[in-house]
Order: sequence, then C-alpha cells, then structure tokens
Amino acid sequence: MSEDGAVSEDGAVSEDGAVSAAGEPVVLVLGTSAGGVGRHVAQLCEGLRGRGAAVHVAAPAATLERFGFAAVTAPVDIGASLDPVRDLRAAARLRRALRAPAVRGAVVHAHGVRAALVAVLAVRSLRPRPGLVVTLHNAVLGAGPRARLGRAVQDAVCRAADVVLAVSGDLVEQARAAGARRVRRALVPAPPLPPGTPVLPPGEPVVLVVARLAPQKGLDVLLDAAGLLRHPVRVLVAGGGPLHEALAGRVAAERLPVQLLGERGDVPDLLASADVAVSASAWEGQPVFVQEALRAGVPVVATDAGGTAEVTGDAADLVPVGDAAALAAAVDALLADPVLREERSARARRRAAGLPGAEDALVQVLTAHAEARRAAGGAREDGSTSDVG
Repeated sequence: MSEDGAVSEDGAVSEDGAVSAAGEPVVLVLGTSAGGVGRHVAQLCEGLRGRGAAVHVAAPAATLERFGFAAVTAPVDIGASLDPVRDLRAAARLRRALRAPAVRGAVVHAHGVRAALVAVLAVRSLRPRPGLVVTLHNAVLGAGPRARLGRAVQDAVCRAADVVLAVSGDLVEQARAAGARRVRRALVPAPPLPPGTPVLPPGEPVVLVVARLAPQKGLDVLLDAAGLLRHPVRVLVAGGGPLHEALAGRVAAERLPVQLLGERGDVPDLLASADVAVSASAWEGQPVFVQEALRAGVPVVATDAGGTAEVTGDAADLVPVGDAAALAAAVDALLADPVLREERSARARRRAAGLPGAEDALVQVLTAHAEARRAAGGAREDGSTSDVG
C-alpha cells in the first residue's frame, strides 16, 4: 500500500482515514445472493455506517432478509439471470427510490453485473446524476449465446460506471478492454473467523472443501481427483447447492472417499480438523474459503483459477483448472510428507498476515465513492450521459 493514501496498482489503499463518509448517502445495490457477495456488502455496510455514512440497500426481499440489512431503500427484484422485462421494472423501482429526499446526491454502488445493469438504467435519466461505482464479482463463463450476451452487458456497464472495482486481475483487464474509465482490483477480505477446535474423531487424514455445490466450483473435478488419490483419506465437502443430488449419486456409485456435509456453521472447527484444504473451482475472484484456510494455517491445494493466485501467492500448491490428476498428485504429496505440510502451513500463516483486511476494503470503497461523486459532477457540467440504451 502507498504511504500517501493513493491507490496502488493492485487496488490497495492506506488506512490513514483521509477519506470521510460522514453524512454522505450511499445506496448499495445487489441481486440475489446466498453467500459471498451478500457477506461482502454486509461488511461494507457496517464499515460505512461506522464512518457516519447514510447507507441504504436495494436488493431482492429475500437477500435483504438473509443478510439483515436494516436500512432499505426499496426491495428491488434483481434476479439470478438477465430478464429484460424484470430488469426494466427493477430499474424503474430503483429510479423512484433514488428520487427520495433521503438519498438525493447518493453514490450508487452496484455489486455484480445484473445489479449494475439495473443501476445504470435507473440513474441514466436522473438529474443530478448520481455517481456510479460497479464491483464485478464474477466472470462470465462459457461460449454460447447467453455467455456472449452476458459479456456484452458486462462491457456496457463498465463503460457506464464512473469507477469499476473488479475482484481479480483478469476482470480488471476485461473492464479496461471494454473502455472503463477508472478500474482497479477490488479488495474482498474474508470476514474473520473465531479460532476452531478439532471436532472430528481420529482416523484417516482429512481433506476439506467448503463450497457452494454449483458448477463453477469444479466439484466434478474434485470427485475425479478423489478417485485417483493413493492415500487413505476422508474428503469432506461442506456446503449446499443445486448439485447435491448428482454429486451424492456419484459418490455412492463410485464408492468415493467423499462425504457431503451440507451447510455447516462450524467451518472454524472443520479447518482445525483438516490436514489439507482444496479448491477445485473453474473460476474464483478472491475465494473466501482459501483465505480462511490460509489464516488457519491449513496447507492449500487449489486450481489456478481467476484471482486465486493473487490471494495465495506462493503459499499454496496451484494446479491447472480441470486437471484432476494434478489435483490428486498435489494432495497426495502433502499427505505423504508431514514436513512439507508444516512448511506449507507456515507459508499460509505468513501469507494470511499480509492479506488486506476490512479496513483496507472500506478505505478503497470510500476512495471510489469520492471519485464517482467528482466524476458525476463533471458529467453534469459537460452534459455527458451513459452509453447504455
């Protein structure tokens, strides 16, 4: 981080407190969320309110309830996929909410491409136009028509935003290529966990995965790798999601050493019981579970996906995305060598000590909000408007 409070190349900022949010309205916009994005926004809410900002949240009712957002601008139906009719209705509702006296002059900070699209459509006709910050939390994967549409929308919202924060280096480059004016790598620290206590009975070594059971998490590759492991092992997968039934069927049919634990509230205890932590994802931004494993000093094996290497540095064994044999070999190497595990554990703790924290993320966001306010003021003076039609 720079010593003068300027944003460094990786998006970090200093903790000198030079940016103030006292009394300034902020509207945070997000779509359907069951995990990481919602937790990140909740963390920002707490920090911004602690700085005196008047924080409001616009999101689907279920998301508002799940994360306990107290100050609500409006329940806004932003779904999990693009839907022109629903998105236009959501934009109209958000536009009406942004005309309320309590949020006049607010910076609008949208999290995710779908929330960003709704926010762009909502603010484009408002006068004065609010400053707009967009955080890109996920990559658009695939090559079909839906993926091409998703990337086109992502490009459009990047051009329309005053500031873009992107959770990985590849997303930063995509935003720049799309024509975004101000881009930096977002800081998304994992919320702190309490110390854990081992809860598993003695037995075979434990490989722990904490992930939503969804295609992006590469759990098919994980099961392939589990079937290739040479060492006796217990592979524990904590998390729920739409692939549970299919994964459970494979585990039973192939007699894999894998146990699906479902949703768990004792991740610190599971980490304290683990010998190796694994992420097999096809793409990640700044994976929360990997950050948690590093803090706990658990050796990490992960696919070199998205921003994972930016989080782990040299503290993890990284393998190519989709390579089950390489994943299994890396896990086997750790299980076979207690000295190597101790060395990786020490590296993990050192790396964790240098990762950004909640205050770093807060000051970065405050800086982005200040930039967006200034940019929106300049746009009002020169008459420029969004290019999203």
